[in-house]
This record gives sequence, C-alpha cells and structure tokens, in this order.
Amino acid sequence: MSKVDYLPTLEDASDALLPQQLEILRQQVINEGGDDATIQSRFNYAWGLIKSPEVNDERLGIKILTDIYKESPNRRRECLYYLTIGCYKVNEFTMAKRYVDALYEHEPNNKQVQMLKRMVEDKIQRETVKGIAIGAGVIAGVATVIGLMSRSRRR
Repeated sequence: MSKVDYLPTLEDASDALLPQQLEILRQQVINEGGDDATIQSRFNYAWGLIKSPEVNDERLGIKILTDIYKESPNRRRECLYYLTIGCYKVNEFTMAKRYVDALYEHEPNNKQVQMLKRMVEDKIQRETVKGIAIGAGVIAGVATVIGLMSRSRRR
C-alpha cells in the first residue's frame, strides 16, 4: 500500500465511533496497562477519541497522539494527520497549521495532505476575516459612543 492510499479520508476521520466501540478501544488500553499499553492500542484509542464529537475526548486524543509522536518516530506521519484533525476540531487552528505544515513538508504531493492543508488555511483565513470584522465593529461602536458623548457635551 502506498503512502498516498494509507491516510483515511477526511470524512472517515470525522465519523464518530459508537460509544461501545470507543469503550472497547479504551478497555484494550486499560487491559494492556494504560500508559504502558502498546503504541498500536493507544493509537487506536486516540484515533477513536479524535473522531468523537465530545471536545474532552478530542483533547485526550490529542494528548495521547502527542505522546505517541514523541515516543515512536515510525508513527509520526499518522500522528501528524490526526493531530491536525483533532486541533482543527477543537478550534486550535495555529496548532493544526503547525502539524499539517510538518506533514506537508514531507509529502507535498499527497492529495489528502494538500486537502487537509487547504482546509486548515481556509479556516484560519475565515477566522481572521471574522476577527477583523468584529474588531471593526467594536471600533465603530466606540467611535459612535464617543461621537454621541461629544455631541451631548456641546449642548
């Protein structure tokens, strides 16, 4: 299987597991000793947590994947992919960009990585525009209040 085919689709990465499925993955990690469980078991559990609609699950998944990234150089590629998705889902766009950029640096021709990078960059751009609009609105509001106060003092 080539690297290009190995990463899951974004749709697959967003489909939550059933609670019973996630519990099976959690029990596997517990049965193997928690933090001492195999990297594969911890990765599977983190993958399930990242797919969860619950923010606390996603954050735990990010933590586990970060630990695996540090421990296992041969799992870094998958970790970067899911860390990007996890950070994106919890609105940590700066970290998502950092992870996807690291992945893109090694696989600039991978279509899934390109799509993920574009998705993160588009979201950052939209959030920046939204922030500018909010800031402009606040400035306009303050200017209006100051103008009204100035006008009332002149009377």
